[in-house]
Amino acid sequence: MSNSDDPFDLASPEEITWQGKWLTGKKRGRWEYVSRKGGIGAAVILAIENGHILLVEQYRVPLGCRCLELPAGLIGDDDGGENDDPLSAAKRELEEETGYQAEHWEVVGDFFSSPGMTDECFTLLKATGLTKTGPGGGVAGEDITVHRVRLADIAATIADFRSGDVAIDTRMLLVLGPQLLG
Repeated sequence: MSNSDDPFDLASPEEITWQGKWLTGKKRGRWEYVSRKGGIGAAVILAIENGHILLVEQYRVPLGCRCLELPAGLIGDDDGGENDDPLSAAKRELEEETGYQAEHWEVVGDFFSSPGMTDECFTLLKATGLTKTGPGGGVAGEDITVHRVRLADIAATIADFRSGDVAIDTRMLLVLGPQLLG
């Protein structure tokens, strides 16, 4: 196999194959992947209180259906957002999407969404001390439905959504983890 045919050939230059407003298609050897333009990451919120978790459901164009997810949002994608950080983005997104604010925040760490396809990174933050402050639902055009789910019922709740033709975000494995590993 020649170096140009080896998808892991790190000596091959990275090529840009296309660019959109928010994403860039790239290629190194035979390996194709995408990046968010400007290195924008995401903040994902694990909002837990009194044995409950906050989940959001919204339509996702790439899937062609609604998806059950943890609340989340991009870091630094708004005008003037170049100084945005994961914590400020998480606070903003939690309130916009769910209508809750959190008294306590913990940065769990950085994770990669789908490392075989994209270099997208998200910071997971745990939010506790929740207070309902507004309706949630996201900003114009998002049409987000908020679900406050008992952790004891999480597996059944996810199964119900799945059987109702709602896609399940991979981060739901985080909340299913204890049951899957037990």
